[in-house]
Amino acid sequence: MSHDKQVALVTGGNRGIGNELVKQLALNDFKVILASRDPEMGHEAAQQLKELDLDVSYIEMDVTNQVSIQQAAITINKKFGRLDVLINNAGVYLDENEKLLAMEPFVLEKTMATNFLGVYYCVRSFIPLMEKHGYGRIINVSSEYGAISEVSNPGVGAYKLSKFALNGLTRLIAAEIDGDIKINAVDPGWVSTDMGGPSAPRTPKQAAESILWLATIGPEGPSGGFFRDGKPISW
Repeated sequence: MSHDKQVALVTGGNRGIGNELVKQLALNDFKVILASRDPEMGHEAAQQLKELDLDVSYIEMDVTNQVSIQQAAITINKKFGRLDVLINNAGVYLDENEKLLAMEPFVLEKTMATNFLGVYYCVRSFIPLMEKHGYGRIINVSSEYGAISEVSNPGVGAYKLSKFALNGLTRLIAAEIDGDIKINAVDPGWVSTDMGGPSAPRTPKQAAESILWLATIGPEGPSGGFFRDGKPISW
């Protein structure tokens, strides 16, 4: 591997856990690309971090739009020529604790489009940049709701299915990729963000710290795992 500064991309990086991940990666000497579908919010978030003298840039990307993802991959390849770390953080939580068959189908469709298919298309588009150098770390921000034990309980069906599918995707891709490219899923816990609400016990900084170790694991590190606070979670 080159000793050049590593490049990391964080989806949904304009707020919450994603924004803290961008900050912490930059503090750890990464060139960080903050991806957001909202240009105004994305530019503002990146500028605030730049003012802290952090190496952060913004790219517009909508994870529900394949063309948007592909264009972002082309842009990153032209500008940086590499991508070392991909954190698939963008996600939605649209359920109102309805039963799966009682909710409007668009809730499931939109949830799967963002939380599952969005990750699939991101990995598919960006992994060639990793394969070019034979190195990469992919982290999928999941949830304990994605565990099989949670899927056995009623409620929050769209979100649970999306994270259950995401965990399966993580394991399957890990079995298919070669070289020093690692992919893992991580549960950040219940975090005080727009999604988690003000009652959540964990801060975005605590959540980010529980995720970032997977960005720097060595060749002997895990791949295809599901973790919380550095410990494996039962599937």
